[in-house]
Amino acid sequence: MPSNVDFLHRQFIEGRIGRRGFLKGAMALGLTAGAAQSLLSGPAQAAPKKGGRLRAGLAEGGSTDSLDPGSYTDIYMITVGFATHNTLTEINPEGELVGDLVESWEASADAATWTFKIRKGVEFSNGKTLAAGDVIASLNHHRGKDSKSAAKANVDPIENMRADGDHTVVLELASGNADFPYLMADYHLLIMPEVDGKADWKNYIGSGGYTLEAHEPGVRSTLKRNPNYWKAGRAHFDELELLVIADVNARQNAVATGEVDVISRCDLKTVGLLARRPGIRVEEETGFLHYTAPMLTTQAPFDNNDVRLALKYAVNREQLMDKILKGHGTLANDQPIAPSVPFHAELKQRAYDPDKAKFHLKKAGLSSLSVDLSAADAAFAGAVDAAVLMKEQAAPAGIDINVVREPNDGYWSNVWMKKPWSMCYWGGRPTCDWMFSTAYAEGANWNDTFWSHERFNMLLRSGRGELDSTKRAEIYREMQQIVSDEGGVLAWGFANYVYAMSDKVTHGPKVAANWELDGGRYAERWWFS
Repeated sequence: MPSNVDFLHRQFIEGRIGRRGFLKGAMALGLTAGAAQSLLSGPAQAAPKKGGRLRAGLAEGGSTDSLDPGSYTDIYMITVGFATHNTLTEINPEGELVGDLVESWEASADAATWTFKIRKGVEFSNGKTLAAGDVIASLNHHRGKDSKSAAKANVDPIENMRADGDHTVVLELASGNADFPYLMADYHLLIMPEVDGKADWKNYIGSGGYTLEAHEPGVRSTLKRNPNYWKAGRAHFDELELLVIADVNARQNAVATGEVDVISRCDLKTVGLLARRPGIRVEEETGFLHYTAPMLTTQAPFDNNDVRLALKYAVNREQLMDKILKGHGTLANDQPIAPSVPFHAELKQRAYDPDKAKFHLKKAGLSSLSVDLSAADAAFAGAVDAAVLMKEQAAPAGIDINVVREPNDGYWSNVWMKKPWSMCYWGGRPTCDWMFSTAYAEGANWNDTFWSHERFNMLLRSGRGELDSTKRAEIYREMQQIVSDEGGVLAWGFANYVYAMSDKVTHGPKVAANWELDGGRYAERWWFS
């Protein structure tokens, strides 16, 4: 089926066009009447229904969560953000970059100036009409020397922003960036109303499909559908109830007994049993998610690369994949670029080798090593088990890993990037530049190893502006090799997103995998059958 027919079919599934409009368009594209009719057969092709209260049980969320979108770290706040706000661009279920609040964009020949055309007629939930000033204020919210936003690296390259009328924004970058429109889909870069020259985030007014009614950080949030939502065929539920259920067994029990309608992050040890329960559907997507153990490279002993290499060789990735992920993923090689990301490099896989670990310890002047590893299942389901397994694996190399079991609540604010070595996960990013700029560039707010490498940072700058795909591939291959060999991240596996829902919950024919639960946009894209 041609991709343009795919697009037309998706428009019908999402309720953007009717049956007659689909048939007329499909036949204009060359399909026979019978072929077009066949695409509409079956209950799965029915247009979305409005109504109902979706209850979601989410693995993450903490009492320290803030409504400031620059601070979001978990699916709880990502859900709240995407339900109530929009971004300039979004990644659709097919993995394509499309406009959200912008109709189109174009770049100068050197990719250093980008012009975005803003949709007309979009209103915030308080009735204010979206204009170029709101976009500029929202992006400025994350910029500047003192910004603590996780999206700071995305927007700091912007040297100048200007409005060309109410519905055009021109962004001038310090240098070319061929991937820049992808960065505008970041869940931190929600577009907020401008008040007195600044983005108003505290009142939490957005242009999204829902409005926030009540919010208890890390516990529960309730939302109601915005009756004036500008986007046709989206935001089908009347109400949303978001619950943080950190314990995976409690989370699975909640969906099994009907207390919630959908859950994130199933327990891979028991998900097979859950899938056999009547009325429950388990789904799985392969995206950019990867599990890591970041080391603070500014603190001993992790400031020594031979110590870092010793730990990387002391971990049996195949065993972790088998026992922790139960095969729901693929091996990682201490670099964060997933196989599905353009310019992913097939590096020689680092194997479990206690003798090589000992060799690197000796190079570091050590005959043995004792280190703490902080872990909580807030990092990912099975993180504590993974840490215990790593302790067992490292022992033959003369490495004693003391597993420190940390509380789930407050893990991301009190442990991650605070303790010298911890367990972590990354949702990943759809481009090399975005992933590296967010978590590996010198000075990036989410550089969770505080790593700095002169050659890597130089390549990052040159790769960003390089428009020749062959040269970009060479640049990003070298960068991935540098991270694998010299970085502070022990990345052992790319994990699939595995989630469960009532069979009354449904969605389109494809689900986005750029983030969990349909790219974090399930509240807007799904509905009750």
